[in-house]
Amino acid sequence: MIRKLLIANRGEIAVRIIRACREMGIASVAVYSEADRDALHTKLADEAICIGPAAAKDSYLSMEQLISATITSGADAIHPGFGFLSENSRFAGLCQQCGITFVGPDADIIARLGNKQEAKNTMSRAGVPVIPGSHTPIRCASEGKLEAEQIGYPVMIKAALGGGGKGMRTAWSPEEFDRCFAMAQKESRMAFGDDTMYIEHFVQHPKHIEVQILADAYGHVVHLGERDCSIQRNHQKLIEESPCDAISPALRKKMGEAAVQAAKAAGYVNAGTIEFLLDGDGRFYFMEMNTRIQVEHPVTEWVTGIDLIKEQIRIASGEPLGFTQNEIVLRGHAIECRINAECPKQNFRPSPGTITDVYFPGGNGVRIDSAVYRGYTVPPWYDSMLAKLIVWGKDREEAIQRMRSALGEIIIEGIETNVDYQYGILQDPDYCSGKFDVEFLNESGKSPASIA
Repeated sequence: MIRKLLIANRGEIAVRIIRACREMGIASVAVYSEADRDALHTKLADEAICIGPAAAKDSYLSMEQLISATITSGADAIHPGFGFLSENSRFAGLCQQCGITFVGPDADIIARLGNKQEAKNTMSRAGVPVIPGSHTPIRCASEGKLEAEQIGYPVMIKAALGGGGKGMRTAWSPEEFDRCFAMAQKESRMAFGDDTMYIEHFVQHPKHIEVQILADAYGHVVHLGERDCSIQRNHQKLIEESPCDAISPALRKKMGEAAVQAAKAAGYVNAGTIEFLLDGDGRFYFMEMNTRIQVEHPVTEWVTGIDLIKEQIRIASGEPLGFTQNEIVLRGHAIECRINAECPKQNFRPSPGTITDVYFPGGNGVRIDSAVYRGYTVPPWYDSMLAKLIVWGKDREEAIQRMRSALGEIIIEGIETNVDYQYGILQDPDYCSGKFDVEFLNESGKSPASIA
C-alpha cells in the first residue's frame, strides 16, 4: 500500500487528492510554486515543498524538481492529477526508473494512447468504431491536404500529442486548409513542444460523450457509465453531466462495452476515459483516450457512489478492483459547472486578482470542489478554474433546478467570474430539453450577452 503520496499539481484537484489521502491514512506532500505559497493545498497537506518560480515550466512542469521533492520528502508515490505532467510518458517513466509509484498507467501505455494517430489505429484493430482519419503522422500542410482529400471535407486538424482543445482547427474546404493547418501546428508546437498533426473527418453537430473506465493489473476492466460533455466553448468544457439524457439503456450498454474493449486492447491499467462522438443517428466513434483523472470525475462519483481517486490509489498499490460490472448501478442525475475567473462579456478575458469575499452553497445534493478562500489571490499564471459546483438530483429536471439554486447562492467578489453565464445556460430552453450538441454555444443567439 502507498504510504506517502506527493501530489504533482495545484488547486482544487490537489485538495481533492489530499482529502482522499486523509481518509485512507496516507501521508500527503504538496508542492507549490512561489506564486502558490499561500494556496490552500499547501495548508492542508501534511507537508509542502516549494519547487520553483511562478512559471509552470519552472515548477509544476519541472520533472527534475518534482522527482527531487518526492525523494527528499520520502514519498513513495506521485499522483499527477490532471493537466501539467499527468499524461507525460517521460515523467511516468522517470518515476518508474526512480522506484516511485506513478498513480496512473505505465509510461509506454501513456505514450501509445497519447498519440491520437496510434490510439485510433489500436482501436480500429480492436473493432472499436473510429472516425475516418489519417493513418500516419502529418508534419506538413501538403501531406495533410492529400489526406483531407481522401477523408473528405470538412476535416479536423488536431495536434497528435495534444489535448484540452489546443492545436485544433476545422478546415471546411481545400482553400482554407493551409491556413488552418499552420495555425493548429503553431499552437501545438507552443503548447506541447511537438508539431506532429493528425487529420480526421469532422463530424458535424455531434454530442461529446465520454465513458469512465477502471482497470486493475489483473485484467479486470469495468465502465462507470457515461458523461455528456457537449457544453463547450472553443473545445473547453463548461458543463458536464451524467448520465446523458439522449442515450438509451441499450446504447449505454453498447458504448460501455466498446470502452471496456478499447481499454483491454490497450492493456490499460488505472482510471481512464474513452471519449466518443455521438451523431444524430445514434452512431458513435472513438475520438481519444485520456490516461488520467478528468476534471469532471465528480459527476460519475455521485451517480455510482464510487470514489475514483481512492480507486486510482488502490489500483496503483496493486489491489484488484473490489466490484464487478454487475454491481455498478447508476442512480439519479449529476451536473457539474466549472466556475472560472473570467469575464464572458469581454470575450472571456481572464480575471486574476484578490478575492475579497466568497460564499459557496451547500445543502442536500450540493458539492463544491475548490481551493479558494477570502483573501486568496488568483494568480495569472495558471488555468482560470476557481471551483467546480456539482449537484445531484433524482432525475435531470431536479438536478437542473438544484444547480440553478446553487449558482444563485454563489458570491465571489473582487474578481469577475462566469457564474451568471453558467446560470444563463441552465435557463436556456434548448439546454433544458436536452437539444444541444458541441456547437450549442456557437449557435446564433447563444452569445455571452444573450445567455448571461
